[in-house]
Amino acid sequence: MNTTRPPQGAQAALRAVRLLKLFTNERPEMSLAELSRASGLNKTTAHRLLRALQSESLIDRNPATSGYSLGTGLMALGVQALASSDLRKRVRPVLRSLARETGETATLEVPFEDSMLILDEVAGSHVLGASGNIGTRWPIDATSTGKVWLAYDDVGIDRLDECLQPIASKTVTERDAIQPQFVEIRRKGYAITVDELEDGFTAIATIIRGALGDVQGALSIGGPTLRLNAARRVEFGNLLCRAAQRLNPEF
Repeated sequence: MNTTRPPQGAQAALRAVRLLKLFTNERPEMSLAELSRASGLNKTTAHRLLRALQSESLIDRNPATSGYSLGTGLMALGVQALASSDLRKRVRPVLRSLARETGETATLEVPFEDSMLILDEVAGSHVLGASGNIGTRWPIDATSTGKVWLAYDDVGIDRLDECLQPIASKTVTERDAIQPQFVEIRRKGYAITVDELEDGFTAIATIIRGALGDVQGALSIGGPTLRLNAARRVEFGNLLCRAAQRLNPEF
């Protein structure tokens, strides 16, 4: 989702970063051939960049399989990034309050490329509840946090492809079908997704603004659809809006 143009002369750095971004939960380890193919780089260039990343512990190489995976240096950087996040520090008490009051899992999420990234999370008190992990990424079009972000974004629907991937039984797969939802989201101040990210999972979200009124992220409450009925969804939506208002009373 970042549309900033990279500076000239940064080609090697950009290629290295793009190699790092190829690793996912589904593909935690990849061979040189796979990385070369996925990145569009020839094997010689990919191998040289991987060696450089490995020298800084940003990439690990498995001697048994010769496969590559993300290194401990990235883990350390990730921990440091979380610790230094002003947004996370500001919102953490609100997440605790929301989880305690609702019994459901509360999250803070921010946009990252075509997804929403869980920046922080506080689990609810129910044994059966939503569970992600800090650092987990969800498709922006299938999440309440993504939809509320898009509804308040200047580019909005144009960030999505014409055809979207079906993830659950009620995932909206046509971009034009999402556009009308934005008017209702802005009217209410929050977004709701029911069985769109996963069957049996419901979430409600609202935006968080910065001191200048810019949208910085989204607050969410999520849990089983059976427990989060229509009445509860409205209750939690209003609760989220009040919580966001407390974070920045000027807006």
